[in-house]
Amino acid sequence: MISRRHLIAGMSGGLGISGAQVRTAGEPRVAAASGSAAVPIDFRFSPLRWQTAFCFPDDPHKSLAGNGGELLYGFERGRPNDYFSIVIDFTVRGMSRGRVVKQYLEAPHIPVVHTAMDWGTAQAESVTFATDRAGEGRVDNVLLEFRPSGRQSVRVGPVIRIASRVELAVEKAEFGSLVYAGTGDKKTLLMAIDRRVTLRDDGRGGVLSLPEEEATSAVPLRCFVRLPQNGSAGGAFSAGLGSAQDLLAEARAFWKKWSPCGGDVGWELPRPYQDFLTACARNIQQAREVRNGKLTFQVGPTVYRGLWVVDGNFLLESARYLGYDTEAQSGLEATWSHQEPGGQVSAGAGPEHSKDTAIAMFTMVRQAELSQDWSYFDRMQPALIEAVQCIERLRERARQEDGPNGKYGLLEKGAADGGLWLCAEFTNTLWALAGLKAVAEVPGSAERPAVARAAALYRELRSAFDAAARQEMRRHPQGFNYLPMVFKDDPLWSVKDPWERPNPQTCQWALSQVVYPGILFTPEDPIVRGHVALMQACTEEDVPAETGWIHHGGLWTYNAGFVAHVYLWAGLRDWARRTFHGFLNHATPLYCWREEQPLRGSLISDYVGDMPHNWASAECVLYLRHMLALEDGSALRLLAGIGESELKMKQPFVLRGSPTRFGRVRLALTPQGNRWRLEFERAKGAAPARVEIPGNLAPGLALSGITGANLVKSGVRSFVEPKASSWSAVWG
Repeated sequence: MISRRHLIAGMSGGLGISGAQVRTAGEPRVAAASGSAAVPIDFRFSPLRWQTAFCFPDDPHKSLAGNGGELLYGFERGRPNDYFSIVIDFTVRGMSRGRVVKQYLEAPHIPVVHTAMDWGTAQAESVTFATDRAGEGRVDNVLLEFRPSGRQSVRVGPVIRIASRVELAVEKAEFGSLVYAGTGDKKTLLMAIDRRVTLRDDGRGGVLSLPEEEATSAVPLRCFVRLPQNGSAGGAFSAGLGSAQDLLAEARAFWKKWSPCGGDVGWELPRPYQDFLTACARNIQQAREVRNGKLTFQVGPTVYRGLWVVDGNFLLESARYLGYDTEAQSGLEATWSHQEPGGQVSAGAGPEHSKDTAIAMFTMVRQAELSQDWSYFDRMQPALIEAVQCIERLRERARQEDGPNGKYGLLEKGAADGGLWLCAEFTNTLWALAGLKAVAEVPGSAERPAVARAAALYRELRSAFDAAARQEMRRHPQGFNYLPMVFKDDPLWSVKDPWERPNPQTCQWALSQVVYPGILFTPEDPIVRGHVALMQACTEEDVPAETGWIHHGGLWTYNAGFVAHVYLWAGLRDWARRTFHGFLNHATPLYCWREEQPLRGSLISDYVGDMPHNWASAECVLYLRHMLALEDGSALRLLAGIGESELKMKQPFVLRGSPTRFGRVRLALTPQGNRWRLEFERAKGAAPARVEIPGNLAPGLALSGITGANLVKSGVRSFVEPKASSWSAVWG
């Protein structure tokens, strides 16, 4: 099992810096802006290094292309995040390597990767795609095309560089060449090329030289490379070298038929929101895999190719929002298959991440709410009781520790994650409270014994937490109080070198999540107010910075999604938009994210984690849904994230069949001249306690009327009759 702690071993060492550059932990940076200005979505903070998946949904072969068009194979657990045992690069013979001009997908739903390169006298484009033709199996394909720049013709000598410690060999074939990796019984076919090639060893691997040929604008030099992924020996697979365009057409046809949504769920959003939604749905499906007979929503293709319980909670919720109901249920069962004797649920993060047991409880409740089906919850009552008992034992073990966790009556010392591992911390207790509360609020304690058991423990643990939080609040240098996730008595705060101490914002991720969606507090609670102020104080590049494993000079990209949800729930619409757009701007132009990356201009940080990292993809899907329909406990808040910036797009925002704990909803916000109209329908389900809509969508757009339901106005807030299942409202 790999924890995020172990990723640090793969990071580059920090550069030496002068004393003037050293910043004491907690020292404020430049004061954060108000967040009122709309941030354009233009990938302005995209990482400088990236990798993109181009495989199929649920594909066991997680094929990746780097930002230079190189192919990346053979990731090994425990290695640095950018280590691959085989890297295949495409270039030319000569003194210089090509400059990558641009890389892009054909469309957000078509992962055919185009990489444009330039050598001054010539240009090239590689087109990378996956196929699964009958009789061939899974094959990765690269179509290369070279053209002259500013002249009639140019002679080109294409080269394929294979960085690998594996021994390589070339065999001539009627159609071109076969390249093998390994020797003896371990010899496998690496690729087939539609040209005769020569092989030499340059000390870093093999260099395959293709014959030099003349390329003109009218007749470019083309070559085709195919890499089998399931042990093809040649045969029909190599015959495909003569049908590159047909194979490319087959790949396009598959993805054109593919839909980001399943069942009766539908989305219609303005671009670029719709592009991100589509790409994120594809990212999530590409990372999925059948493991031990169960479809598993995996976090990514390399470092996190497996099941992580906390990531999985948000992935499964996004799956429901996209209409993958059967798949989400399978993913839920995959999560609970990791429950061990004694009740603990432990997967990729390991047993120190004791919060995972409560997160699995939270996930089970949320999935039942969204599906409106409690049969699995009821069947799992014994497992839920064991999970509650596990949390009780974690409290007992804390009392045996000589530390603040036991003193306060919280869970034992555990893995905080998000920047620190084992320490005296709040994160495991906070998620325990969220999981217990979710189960405790399920109706029917007489028929569901886990509910009463969870409610009793929640009351005890909540009382202990509240007392601890009052003692552990700290004063930030910018003049506000906040709750750190590491207790004051933990030795980490006393490390001699201030550079090595935690930041105030370190490990705050769990607090963000129990604010929303856990809803442990009210917006006016001092803990929430302090958390909001802290996140605003550490904002750089429009997102909270230095909140994760990169303590200095870097950021945890999708942590911005957690915080954007806090702002949205707390009614801070402008801050929510700014942070969400900042999150989108840290994606690559191919719509995916690295877990953590350096701030622009940083000289001390590196890249951390997987890519595409699909907790990030899930956060994108979740925010796009919640900006339109946000479940706030027993309330349903509509259009909480819609304002002047979104309305300027002059395009509809539509949800169809979107699941909520109140039943499925249809929502259509459409422009009508200078006015906007909202049509709303709610299918069968328990009515919310209240339904809230904005009194003003934007300056000059006040709520002017509603039909089909009664309306109550209270200051700037407007409430629609909650039992009304169909109505429309107009702003103008």
